[in-house]
Amino acid sequence: MLNEEGGVFVAVLVVDDEESIRELVKFHLLKAGYEVVEAVDGNEALREVRREKPELLLLDLMLPGMDGLEVCRSLKGQAATSSIPIIMLTARNEEVDKILGLEMGADDYMTKPFSPRELVARVKAVLRRSARDSVTEGELAFGPLRMNFGRHEAFLGRDKLELTPKEYELLKLFVTNLGRAFSREQLLDKVWGYEYFGDTRTVDVHVRHLRAKLEIEPNVAEAIETVRGVGYRFSEI
Repeated sequence: MLNEEGGVFVAVLVVDDEESIRELVKFHLLKAGYEVVEAVDGNEALREVRREKPELLLLDLMLPGMDGLEVCRSLKGQAATSSIPIIMLTARNEEVDKILGLEMGADDYMTKPFSPRELVARVKAVLRRSARDSVTEGELAFGPLRMNFGRHEAFLGRDKLELTPKEYELLKLFVTNLGRAFSREQLLDKVWGYEYFGDTRTVDVHVRHLRAKLEIEPNVAEAIETVRGVGYRFSEI
């Protein structure tokens, strides 16, 4: 499924028995470009995880029946769902609840009432950290292009590419999302961070420099395609 910017939707499952909380969170997540799935209790949350395969859970601690800690324990205890990041939401502020949630495997914790802007920022940060942690070592190769993620190195054939940190992160994002179109705003968010409010022309400059360094293999340089009205994507070599 594509969003209006041409990128793939990132699905967030919001689990809370309070409709007003779900609607508030849903409004701000949709505004930020995420797809939202809802569940009102723990059992429904587990069913939606199996059916929708969300990229992140916003999980209320106090749920009817199976509570948030039990849901977290269940998901983190299964190989198929253990890598899904979880942000716990609760009206309780006791330190023991926070510690229990984190010990169960939760990635972050927010106490109600919370700022919707801060919540969206936390979602972005956890998703970015999750994506970064999922590709931290090993190699990927596309034709003559080879990237060693553990050593932060990129090669064309036998030649090591001399890339700046941002050029490397751009290339890494492209090759680990083959065929996905990113808007300039999305690239700023993912490579420079959500707190960066720079001109989107920064992206164009870095892409131009990256292409120039890949020109020794023209088909690799051409794999970074400009998507009219959207931004850029990395195509098959």
